[in-house]
Amino acid sequence: MQEKSIKFGKNLVTTEEFFTAGHSFCIGCGEALALRLACKALGSSVIIANATGCIEICTSPLPVTSWRIPWIHTLFENTAATISGIEAGLKILMKKGTIPERDIKCVAVAGDGGTSDIGIQALSGAFERNHDFLYLCFDNEAYMNTGIQRSSATPYGASTTTAPAGKLSIGQITRKKNMAEIAVAHDIPYVATACPSYPFDLMNKVKKGAEVKGPAYIHILSPCPTGWRHASDLTIEIGRLAVETGIFPLYEVESGRYRLDIDRPKLKPVEEYLKLQGRYRHLMNREIEKIQAMINEDYAKLIKKVAAFAA
Repeated sequence: MQEKSIKFGKNLVTTEEFFTAGHSFCIGCGEALALRLACKALGSSVIIANATGCIEICTSPLPVTSWRIPWIHTLFENTAATISGIEAGLKILMKKGTIPERDIKCVAVAGDGGTSDIGIQALSGAFERNHDFLYLCFDNEAYMNTGIQRSSATPYGASTTTAPAGKLSIGQITRKKNMAEIAVAHDIPYVATACPSYPFDLMNKVKKGAEVKGPAYIHILSPCPTGWRHASDLTIEIGRLAVETGIFPLYEVESGRYRLDIDRPKLKPVEEYLKLQGRYRHLMNREIEKIQAMINEDYAKLIKKVAAFAA
């Protein structure tokens, strides 16, 4: 079936909806928007393996579904293993002539918990075996589906139900695990970060990742009004501020070469991002200054890597 498309500037976007209405995501959910954009970029010739989490729960309440493409629900810990088996199985079926030869994109979808915590072993193994698949991590920085428990992607200073702020605690006391850099360390062909506040950047990266031969990984920041405790109409603004403050820079790593996609002459203060979210409202100035120093350090490291390949 020929998909209809419309043009936005230099970008051609399908009018088809592969992730459709009827889901139960919260109002203003950044993850739902990011998923819709990613599905538009992937098109119809795709098989998605989806870990337990917000996406699975909100899109497949029996007896209905919001998916209009082949989709498999798998466990928290084995999304990458499941999509590896699908990819290998398709190769064998095509080789034997059981099914016709054609390009079917194999895509794994999981949250930060299913990626950086419970699923990291299966993901690392799939990278090492060089399976031809795209992995999309939708990062809302906690286990939102089960009650806003902290994950290894929860940022320093954020308050969650299992790392609550109080008289003797600032909330999360460890720093956010950098899954994009962990993926880069596996020496895979393509790694990128994305955010639905920059829709064309996200869709272009998903298209690129899906076309790469071998493993590709995209880490997508997904603002969560419920868990981050921000107004539902601020989702896009908060995503943009995450990028503009350097908290979540948008970059790509192709065959080990770094490129910064949004390069601001001067970063905004992190306080502009933090003050819009209830999960940070307990922070005192000294902690905000500490977070600012952390971001400055991390951003400087990234700029140094980008500069090394700029020549």
